[in-house]
Amino acid sequence: MERINGKKSTSRPTGRGAPNGVSQPVRTSPGGGRLPAPGAQQRPVEGGTSRGGKRGDLDRTLTAAREHLLALQTPGGYWCAELEGSPILQSEYILLLYLVGERDSARMHKLAGSLRTLQLESGGWPNFPGGPADVSTSVKAYFVLKLLGDGAEAPHMVRARGEILAMGGTAATNSFTRIYLSIFGQWHWSRCPAVPPEVILLPEVFPVNIYKMSSWSRSIVVPLSIVWAFRPVYEVPAAANIDELIASGKASKTAGELRWGKGTFWGRFFRLTDWILKAAEKLPLKPLRRKALERAEAWIVQRLEHSDGLGAIFPPIVNSIIAFRCLGYPPEHPHIQSLLHELERLEVDGGAEMKIQPCFSPVWDTANAMTALLDAGVSPKDRAMRKGARWLLEKEVRHSGDWQLWHIKDRPGGWYFEFANEFYPDADDTAEVLSVLSRMRFGRPWEEENRAAAIQRGLDWQLACQNADGGWPAFDKDCDNEVLTFVPFADHNAMIDPSCCDITGRTLLALRQLDFQRDSLGIGNAVSYLLQAQEPDGTWYGRWGCNYIYGTWLALRGLRAAGVDLAQERFQKLMSWFEAKQNRDGGWGESPHSYDDPECKGEGPSTASQTAWALMALLDLGAIGSTAVAAGLDYLTRTQLPGGGWEEDAWTGTGFPRVFYLKYHMYAGRIQFVIEYRPMAVNQRFTHFRSDQTPVIPRVGGLRSEQKCRPVLRFQIIL
Repeated sequence: MERINGKKSTSRPTGRGAPNGVSQPVRTSPGGGRLPAPGAQQRPVEGGTSRGGKRGDLDRTLTAAREHLLALQTPGGYWCAELEGSPILQSEYILLLYLVGERDSARMHKLAGSLRTLQLESGGWPNFPGGPADVSTSVKAYFVLKLLGDGAEAPHMVRARGEILAMGGTAATNSFTRIYLSIFGQWHWSRCPAVPPEVILLPEVFPVNIYKMSSWSRSIVVPLSIVWAFRPVYEVPAAANIDELIASGKASKTAGELRWGKGTFWGRFFRLTDWILKAAEKLPLKPLRRKALERAEAWIVQRLEHSDGLGAIFPPIVNSIIAFRCLGYPPEHPHIQSLLHELERLEVDGGAEMKIQPCFSPVWDTANAMTALLDAGVSPKDRAMRKGARWLLEKEVRHSGDWQLWHIKDRPGGWYFEFANEFYPDADDTAEVLSVLSRMRFGRPWEEENRAAAIQRGLDWQLACQNADGGWPAFDKDCDNEVLTFVPFADHNAMIDPSCCDITGRTLLALRQLDFQRDSLGIGNAVSYLLQAQEPDGTWYGRWGCNYIYGTWLALRGLRAAGVDLAQERFQKLMSWFEAKQNRDGGWGESPHSYDDPECKGEGPSTASQTAWALMALLDLGAIGSTAVAAGLDYLTRTQLPGGGWEEDAWTGTGFPRVFYLKYHMYAGRIQFVIEYRPMAVNQRFTHFRSDQTPVIPRVGGLRSEQKCRPVLRFQIIL
């Protein structure tokens, strides 16, 4: 990639797209909204410019983007685009279908077809387009292709085998992959980490118990503990065995075994604990086993209520099905059938190929789409906006969940990410929904009362989630005991849920839009957390978006909302950082490589979403008249598609850093830039126009009932 202003030029592979000449089917969201086809040609929108984004060009770009985004709204009032994950999802889905009795079906072969398309020329499979081969992802893909009849000597399998062996073979895979392989007789259960179901019986005060783990680990581990207790083995044809992936020499020990044998006291402690648990498993008497299995089963069943499957996300749903089968549930049992149905809903059928999403993202997509539309001038009284707001209000959490066990004794509130996941609201979605609802207006008094009440409950829940260090986590308060990262099955890099700079910044913005007092203790602590988390070059780490561009944008936005003076040198030096990272095409991009190598911060092929994040960060820094901003706006106007959206091949979402990444197909469809409508202080380099509206805010805590001194302002960029 080339840099602007004579900066360095590098190149990396950008991943494999659809074969040339293959037409792409029209894709729709679950509610029927039309989505752009993957790989759509990027042609400039009419009126695009290469002269820095003139006012008329920007107006036309914004109008087209606004109409495009409104057209994506489903009849139900929400937005929901495809959420794409790692190829490992297709592999695990094929294995699950085989386990429940499906054999050699058209669906399985479509899933396998997507794996063949995603294979790298070097032979392995990456976790994101343009990324290196990942050994766990590659081993699973190789195994399922053999299971479906691909011969070991086929050219693509020879290449795959060579790269897998070069990476260490099956022994180098992570714990969850080795457990999957053991279920199908391709690995030894004795060499998998112990996941005893008795862990669910440990009291909350015990330093290691399921409620000290992050919510996503908890929902994976509980059903997995049932599977480990039974240690099933499902026979596969001899031709599908993958003994040829066992590497010799130094790779004879698993990656986990090598890690536990080194380093800290806790690494050695948990290695010894793992050995003791496996030795105890050989004893004839296990006095707590029946009670533990019953408790784990009841725990799963309870969390299927008010939810689209356990956690409403792929991994725990799959583990729950396997656990129920281990407990003797027949395939036709309602619990298994309902979970299989939820997985079927996640399928994305492309005709010749099929992928499966990790989950749905309607609350997130809807809140972000509405934020962009409100910023772009759509009235909060608009019918589409009110329809979206009503849908969001219906998705408010009204039942108790796991969160009440970790020091939050308040009433339910907040929002989750998916269509239904009542046990697991999260702070990121809640902050974004609070921001949107604070700007909405209903004509009927009773709807306004409902809106105000939901905001109050959500605000109470969000404030109660704040960690002791001042930041906000995703799901679980003060879930930051790093001792848990040394547990043998913790190599998925997600055992804890510490404070995130990006969520903290988003929460500060929401609190300011709700007119929360800037001198409150909660805001002060959050500001202190962000200042301490700032890195020497001025950037912030992005936990849920890729990566430093995302984290820096939201941290700056939150600090400005909290009243921090961004004219200080510690912030202003970021202008130089963004200018240095800008690509020659005027855009910005950052690859997930930066999670592995901080030297890759802010580097990657330009994307519309990351360019918008960088531009909004520069706006907050006051760089509105800079060459960098002009070039960034020009990039966005030039790359807009005729329909008003943008297409980007690179992945900009993060699931688990260094392990699992995401592509939010909605991100390129809802760019917030060009002309923004924001209730914030006006920089002297803006020309602004007062709105004829006086925003009316419901009284929530310390909120004023009216904001006559803070009308919504229209900012017109002067270039």
